[in-house]
Amino acid sequence: MNQQNESKMIIGCDEWCAFPSLNIPAIKARVDSGAKTSSMHAINIERFSRNDEKWVRFEVHPLQKNRKVTVHCEAPLIDQRVIKSSSGDKEKRPVICVPLSLGGTVWEVEVTLTNRDSMGYRMLLGREAMNGRILIDPEAICLLGEQDKKTLQGLYSATTV
Repeated sequence: MNQQNESKMIIGCDEWCAFPSLNIPAIKARVDSGAKTSSMHAINIERFSRNDEKWVRFEVHPLQKNRKVTVHCEAPLIDQRVIKSSSGDKEKRPVICVPLSLGGTVWEVEVTLTNRDSMGYRMLLGREAMNGRILIDPEAICLLGEQDKKTLQGLYSATTV
């Protein structure tokens, strides 16, 4: 392994991450180097203005197959982009830039917001968020730690997990 790679975090094909500024302490992400941009499950997306700036408010069900846990989020809207899904469908999505916490490290990432109810994961971690920071071990899962039901209940104590 060359020296440049030694400082990179090694992650599996699925990892638990967090978005502190959105009050999302745990969301399981599918790591996808084939996807350019990261994407998060969001519903009830509403654009609004705050101090002459464009913002977006939305709700997230951070836990797959669980609609009881709902996090209400707000973030500055940095862009709107047409994203082509893996099925070839095009959709105009809001884009936010927020701190991502993964393996004890925090950095800013761009995330598109879309309804991912039909997808296997509430979060997709794309290559732009990983560039220069991460190496992927495709046969490993949750190398940075698993979240059990009891831990998730503690993290999302205001609602039923």
